[in-house]
Amino acid sequence: MEAAILREPGKPLEITEVKLSAPGPREVLVRTAAAGVCRSDLHFADGAWPHPMPTVLGHEAAGVVEAVGSDVMHVKPGDHVITFFTVFCGTCEFCVSGRPSLCVDPSTKRGKHAEPRLSLPDGTPVNQFINLSAFAEQMLIHENACVAIDKAMPLDRAALLGCAVITGAGAIFHDSKVQPGDTVAVIGAGGIGLSAINAAKIAGAGTIIAIDPVPEKRALALKMGATHALDAGDADVAKQVLKLTGGGAHYAIEAVGRSNTAELAWNILRRGGTATILGMIAPGNTVNIPGHTFLSGKKLQGSSLGSTRFPIDMPRLVKMYLDGLLDLDTMVAERIRLEDVNDALEKLRKGDTARSVILFE
Repeated sequence: MEAAILREPGKPLEITEVKLSAPGPREVLVRTAAAGVCRSDLHFADGAWPHPMPTVLGHEAAGVVEAVGSDVMHVKPGDHVITFFTVFCGTCEFCVSGRPSLCVDPSTKRGKHAEPRLSLPDGTPVNQFINLSAFAEQMLIHENACVAIDKAMPLDRAALLGCAVITGAGAIFHDSKVQPGDTVAVIGAGGIGLSAINAAKIAGAGTIIAIDPVPEKRALALKMGATHALDAGDADVAKQVLKLTGGGAHYAIEAVGRSNTAELAWNILRRGGTATILGMIAPGNTVNIPGHTFLSGKKLQGSSLGSTRFPIDMPRLVKMYLDGLLDLDTMVAERIRLEDVNDALEKLRKGDTARSVILFE
């Protein structure tokens, strides 16, 4: 199969042939239909976050099941599925307490001495990227890394649910538990931020403020439900939020992944408000919060994929789209071929696009 392989951080991805092993007992072979190009892929491509090389990037995808291993119970050949990279075991403390996005049980991976799921034609092992490696014509994954969905759902839109939407929407529905009339500020209007904005609208938030330096993204945010859009480059943007909200937002969502934007999320909260950090702040960076401000009762929390309960939430989000509530169409900036993946990554570096989606034939 063809795949986009990263051999060295900072270098372009190379389109080349990669071999897949046969499905193991709890593994599923998926024919990839679509894969979103996410800023998280860029973090690894540029070396901001480490990962063993060589690897096939991609972690936001949907496709059709082609084959299953002997012990697979939840999907079957022909099923349309969305994949998710935080594969869960189903039996650990996190899973049984309803937090499968935090599962790190090694039982979902192949053993150290087992044949790798991916390899080059010469037999060189290829490291699977966060349990998926979706920039490829096929994926070989654990059964708990995908969920079957309604076949009426367009797969190029379904792919977005695998990262951007479940992260942004989950931050609203699960991490923040936004109520009708609440005020929400979202920093960053990329795929995750736009999803949070759309979810805040669905939840009935009264004021939804989008903060982004790119005019085109602010326009998208307004289209997807924001009531106000502010330029992140304004020196007084925090004061603007405080004025608009009468003292600060009930909830702030950080969807960029930088120290200064995480600090901004804290600073634009009202007393007792909650800031949720979704962006991947690179190792070695810190977030500085003035100690005395904790006396205001504000809360700062992290989140993994919006605390999503994958088998429950993903079909519900699909239904929201099919019912006309969830806007995924606006998020897709372009549909591209696998050969165009490096151009899509470059657009992410410039920050001037929402979501590029790779379509596979």
